[in-house]
Amino acid sequence: MLKRTMSMPSLKTAALLVALSLAIQGSAQAGVVGEVVPAQPLTAERIATLPAPEQAAWRDYLKRSLSRMKADEDALVAERGGQPAPPPPAEGGGAKSMPLDRPAAWYGTAEARHVADVIVSFQTPAGGWGKNQSRAGALRQPGQAYVSHGEGYVGTLDNDATVTELRFLARVAGQASEADGKAYRASLLRGVGYLLEAQYPNGGWPQVWPLQGAYHDAVTYNDGAMVAAVRLLETVAAGQGDYAFVPAEFRARAAAAKDRAVACILASQVVVDGRRTVWAQQHDALTLGPVGARNFEPGALSSAESADILVYLMSLPDPSPEVAAAIRGGARWLSDAALRDVAWTPADPTLGRRLVAQPGAGPLWARYYDIASGKPVYGDRDRSVHDDVNDLSLERRNGYAWFNTAPLKVAEAYRRWAATHP
Repeated sequence: MLKRTMSMPSLKTAALLVALSLAIQGSAQAGVVGEVVPAQPLTAERIATLPAPEQAAWRDYLKRSLSRMKADEDALVAERGGQPAPPPPAEGGGAKSMPLDRPAAWYGTAEARHVADVIVSFQTPAGGWGKNQSRAGALRQPGQAYVSHGEGYVGTLDNDATVTELRFLARVAGQASEADGKAYRASLLRGVGYLLEAQYPNGGWPQVWPLQGAYHDAVTYNDGAMVAAVRLLETVAAGQGDYAFVPAEFRARAAAAKDRAVACILASQVVVDGRRTVWAQQHDALTLGPVGARNFEPGALSSAESADILVYLMSLPDPSPEVAAAIRGGARWLSDAALRDVAWTPADPTLGRRLVAQPGAGPLWARYYDIASGKPVYGDRDRSVHDDVNDLSLERRNGYAWFNTAPLKVAEAYRRWAATHP
């Protein structure tokens, strides 16, 4: 469990209204309050600083990542045979091209089978998939890049990638005969193997694997990436329905991976002055401390990602005392962090989006909260961190989701959960 010794006052509504009122009026107290510190990659040098008993597992992990990256690269070189590479696939579509909400019979149609064939063709040698590409287009050509945006994010959990491909394959395989579904089932098992290999020794997952460095190596809760992976492995472990074909050995490994992931979630919940709070978007792979990501994304408490985590934890049957304590602490913190009587305006070409006083509005949650003070913070392109969103550049105010209402689903789920877990 990450420990913090600084105090953190509760975010009472009256205090928030006073602070926001001052900020909206341009108080002299508002301004730059920090700087986004770049996250550290996972390296052999950093692993060497761990306690000796922990180093072997991390060294093996890093070696495996490097090996898988070389396999991805070598496969492309072999396919190209010294010839120019075909144009990369077009960007766009992503998860939307792989609908998971159609009637079961639809996944037996030629349309669905084509999407599944495209998915299989773009699976990397390591077993994962890139992001932001339509799977309804053409099959991958030999030598063609696996992703449309250069060589980055070749295998990733970002933007619903990999998990969506796997869930779609399972649906199509479930509607196919043993012979017709063979390729889809084999691809799914390779993809599950990818998730199992990519999981850190402490139970977390990086955003990109094989590892790509920088904040991509951090344990990634951003956009629900890790929760999506854990939920999929839960389904695999159950071995029911479309996943009934999964061998017992895979199911057992998936179940163990799920347990390690829950342990990582509990260990990375930020504790301030003895009080459980919530989680950041990214946590350092080795220390599990909150870390920054892009220039405008500080290592701060994150409301939307924490809401996803809490809803997942509340779905666990027979929660342990540790899980129950994490749920209670996180739900309480989100409730206290709600912003009321303020509104986030639509984009304006001159003024941009603004946070303004509006009696009766809300509740609303900032995307980020400072760990020490528990107050909202906002980042800009130059890595500066501000305590007033209205101080940000026009481009960043208009171009990022600084506020959300995701914790509302926690409040409703918590009422039901608390009724059966006194």
